[in-house]
Amino acid sequence: MHAHQTLTLSRSGALATLTLNRPHALNAWNEALAGELSEAIGDLSSDSSVRAVVITGNGRAFCAGADVREGFPTGPDGHWDIHTRLVEVHHPVITGIRAMPKPVIAAVNGPAAGIGCSLALACDIVLAAESAYFLLAFVNIGLAPDGGASAFVPARAGLGRAVEMAMLGEPVHAPKALEWGLANRVVPDGELMSAATALGARLAQGPTLAYAAAKRELNAWALGHLRQQLALEADEQQTLARSADHAEGVRAFLERRPAEFIGG
Repeated sequence: MHAHQTLTLSRSGALATLTLNRPHALNAWNEALAGELSEAIGDLSSDSSVRAVVITGNGRAFCAGADVREGFPTGPDGHWDIHTRLVEVHHPVITGIRAMPKPVIAAVNGPAAGIGCSLALACDIVLAAESAYFLLAFVNIGLAPDGGASAFVPARAGLGRAVEMAMLGEPVHAPKALEWGLANRVVPDGELMSAATALGARLAQGPTLAYAAAKRELNAWALGHLRQQLALEADEQQTLARSADHAEGVRAFLERRPAEFIGG
């Protein structure tokens, strides 16, 4: 394993716990975090001594999404180059989790917003603290779901609920997330990590080959077009990145005021 600045990695036998560690930014993804997360997912996937993985966040949030304050690199047209960041940095995290031949548990300790929601739902089993919530926050800055959210949410919760999350941009709190199927289990805040560790330890002692086969089967049935969907999301995001509504959404976010969208 490599040393990471934005993540912490702990081991308990065959169970590895990966913790997003930018608590001052609510564990929002910047280039460093996304890159280190991708590297860590690859390392854990190929490490035969690791038989199950837990992903969680340090502090008050699981992950608040992309770091809008830090932004994205600017493309030749002067707008954020979201497409390149998604394809080269974010997508390997999501596809890496789905391809990992071992169970991955999300321990959602607080808000899971934007790409943070995508990260949680990319995992095999989602445990949520009672105070946690899931939010497709993209629409609030004039963007559409990415990170596979447009595949994961309808696969778990159905098309109607995915439309509601994508277009209204309202949080789905843990009890409703459990009812909708976004979360597998909800536990008291103070019991989240003990519950996740116990479940991870149980899975780490199980039939790894059978888990991997089940994951491939479920991927094929429910997420067989994930890579095409990720490509579509990246294309749509780049188109939206050039829009006046996106520029207004980012300004409003940074200025902490309601956005005034014009539909262009």
